[in-house]
Amino acid sequence: MKRYLLVALPVAILSCISIYLLAMPDKLPMPNKIEKPADDLRERLTPEQYYVTQQKGTEAAFTGEYWNHHEAGMYRCVVCGVELFASESKFDSGCGWPSFYEAANDKVVDTNTDTSHGMVRDEIVCDNCGAHLGHVFPDGPKPTGLRYCVNSASLTFEPKKD
Repeated sequence: MKRYLLVALPVAILSCISIYLLAMPDKLPMPNKIEKPADDLRERLTPEQYYVTQQKGTEAAFTGEYWNHHEAGMYRCVVCGVELFASESKFDSGCGWPSFYEAANDKVVDTNTDTSHGMVRDEIVCDNCGAHLGHVFPDGPKPTGLRYCVNSASLTFEPKKD
């Protein structure tokens, strides 16, 4: 029995380490491109905006300011102001969060692998400042087939000028 434990224990440890390493993100998060002193952000953002964008939180479904918002304009990052999503790409997915089928352009949103909560998902972050926005899923409408599921707390809205 002792001989079995001498072999089984190291194999079990190596198996656990292998599983842990396989679950790690395939790329490291991008460093923030702009400086965001935490004290400044805590003063500028509401507690919920800070929680969502800086601590990778999620607002409750069907509670955010923009989940049922239909005005024409541009959705921007609440932290740095970069244009993220045009209202023309917004659609009602029924999930309780603002949903878009594409970003404003291919350089404003970056993805990271998120293995939290026992799931593997693609986290979306603002490419300019690294703020957590939400997640992207492959179940959206044409033309992209993507659903950018975004926390309202990570956004501001600029109405379209006539």
